[in-house]
Amino acid sequence: MAHSKLSDYLITALAPIIWGSTYLVTTELLPNNSPLIASVIRALPAGLILLLIGRTLPSGIWWCRALILGVLNIGAFFYFLFVAAYHLPGGIAALVMSFQPMLVLLLGLVVLKDRIHSNQILACIMGAAGIAMLVLQSEVSLNMTGILAGLAATACMATGIVLSKYWGRPKDVSLLTLTGWQLTVGGLVLLPIALMSEGIPTNISLLNGIGFSYLSLFGALLAYAIWFRGIERLPAATVSFISFGSPLTACILGFIFLNQSLSLFQGIGAVTIIIAIIMAQPRPKKHITRPVTPFALSAK
Repeated sequence: MAHSKLSDYLITALAPIIWGSTYLVTTELLPNNSPLIASVIRALPAGLILLLIGRTLPSGIWWCRALILGVLNIGAFFYFLFVAAYHLPGGIAALVMSFQPMLVLLLGLVVLKDRIHSNQILACIMGAAGIAMLVLQSEVSLNMTGILAGLAATACMATGIVLSKYWGRPKDVSLLTLTGWQLTVGGLVLLPIALMSEGIPTNISLLNGIGFSYLSLFGALLAYAIWFRGIERLPAATVSFISFGSPLTACILGFIFLNQSLSLFQGIGAVTIIIAIIMAQPRPKKHITRPVTPFALSAK
C-alpha cells in the first residue's frame, strides 16, 4: 500500500513538472499576445483526440458537470494562465499561483468536509515563502493585469480540483474519456471568443508549431490525464501541494535554457519548496493493537 501511494505521488508530480515548462515555451516559442488562440490550440486538439479514443459522450447530469469542470480546469484556467504568463515573468506568475493550496484547503473544508491540519497550514506558508525566495528579484516589476489573471487562474484551479474530487467520474467511463470531455469543453468555450478577439493566426512559424504541439500533446493531453488520475487517487489537498513543483521546474528550466542565474538564496527557496511538499503529505494512521483478553476469546 505504501509503495502504491508513493508511485501515485511521483506520477502525479509529473503533471506540474510538465506545466512548469509552459512559461518557457510560451515566452520562447509562441507568437506574442495571443493567449486565447494559444489556449484553444492547447486544449481542443488534445480533447478531440481523447474523444476519438474513448468514443463516449457525457449523459444526464454529467453534461452539466463536464461543462463546469471543463471551464474551470481548462477553459478559464488556460486563458488566465496565458494572460499571466504574457504579463508577468514566469516565476512571478508561479508565485501568485502558490496561494492555490490554501484555497483548496478552505474549499475542501466546506465541500469535502476535510479537516485542515497544522502541518498543511505551515506547508502553505513555507511553499509560498520558498517560491518567493526562488523567483523574486529586486528588478522585477509587477503588472496588475498579470497579477489579477494569476489570481483568477488560482481560483479556477482550486475550485476545479475540489469539484473533481467531489464528483469523481461516472461508472464505466475511463479517466482518459473524462479528461477528453474537459479538454474539449474548455477548447470549445474559448474558440468563439478567441476568433472574435484575436482572429485566425496567419503567420505561424515552425517554432510556433512546435510550441503549440508540445503544449497540446504534453502540456494538455498527457499532463491532465496524469493530474486527474492523481485527484482520483489522492486527497485534494495533497494534489494541490504537489503543484508547487511547477514553479520549481520553471526556474530550473530558466537556469538551463535561458542562462538565468541561480543564487544560494534561490537554492534555499527550492529546498524549502520540496520540504513544504513533503510536509503537506498525509501521515499514515497508526493502528493500535489491543491485547486479547480471556473475555474477548470467550465472546468469539
